[in-house]
Amino acid sequence: MNQLRDHAAERSLRKIVVDETHLRRYVTGLERVTLELFSDAMFANELLRHCQVERVRSRNLPSMLFAQLIGLPLRALLDRGSLMVFPGFPPCPLALAARDRCAIYIHDTFLLTRTADLNWRAWLYMRPMFAAALRYGRVFFCNSEATARGVREYCAPQARVSLLRPPVRDVFGIASLPAAPPPAPLRILAIGTIEPRKNYPASIAVVQALNAVGVASELHIVGRRGWGRHDYFDDPPSFVKLHGYLEDAALRELVAICHIFLSTSFAEGLGLPLLEIQHGGLPVVAPADATFAEVLGESGILIDPKSPTSAADKIAAIALSPERLAAARLLSRANVARWNALAARDADRFRSFVAEGPTALDRS
Repeated sequence: MNQLRDHAAERSLRKIVVDETHLRRYVTGLERVTLELFSDAMFANELLRHCQVERVRSRNLPSMLFAQLIGLPLRALLDRGSLMVFPGFPPCPLALAARDRCAIYIHDTFLLTRTADLNWRAWLYMRPMFAAALRYGRVFFCNSEATARGVREYCAPQARVSLLRPPVRDVFGIASLPAAPPPAPLRILAIGTIEPRKNYPASIAVVQALNAVGVASELHIVGRRGWGRHDYFDDPPSFVKLHGYLEDAALRELVAICHIFLSTSFAEGLGLPLLEIQHGGLPVVAPADATFAEVLGESGILIDPKSPTSAADKIAAIALSPERLAAARLLSRANVARWNALAARDADRFRSFVAEGPTALDRS
């Protein structure tokens, strides 16, 4: 009799299918958001005790394409009790026939707003599916207010667009690191795949301007080579140090000797490394746009990447003052706590959606 009850309970479990086919070799911002946000901890909640999570992975590129184009859409159509969660690549348009059961996570709208920076694979594969997802999808979760505003420009009026900001753990183990020794030289850290929208030439120009005014500085870039041409790295200046992709332990060692984190990216939906690095107290310098202002709050040192001289002056004023540098480190750590409080509230909203359906989002 107990076995029959257990079997009936198992059949009544609602299945949540999470597309993790993009999690393979490298763990960068997009992959880390998936791992942190849709971890077992998200679903280990009394509200979701009747849910069963299934994660779909891929071994290689062919198996990823098969799952995204055939396997997951068929699952969405045939398993009518399942909730499909797409936190990486946009779903195949076929899956959107079950769009009320498809939760699409949006990291940014880069594929539609900066088409000149796309490679041919993004043009042929990701951009068309992303455009279809925004047009026909009905449930979207976004990593920031800035991303949500962008989604609302493209999605249907009846679509529900909600925030689901990722929590930011101390993934590099840097929270206990002491401040780096006095800047001699000033070591500036940048993290991100080397591709056009990261705008590394502007970072190089800012550090070059620092050196030009007598502030000895180095730019340490962590990130694998992505798409696009990178002629500026064929013969980089002596102050540029290219580290490639680093595992977390190696990155921790580098953070320990750096003083400032710099981003000059053209377009970010969030900029996860900026928040992750704030666990170590590094002051963050970033462009003065809506996304970075939202993410960094009072802790941000906002610049115009098109004006390297003024950016260098602002960085030098903080980096060369022990008092201002110490204050900036405290603001960085406080900002992580602020962000994680917002993320916890968003997680509760997502759990309500999973348990009750899209109408739960109307209360938020």
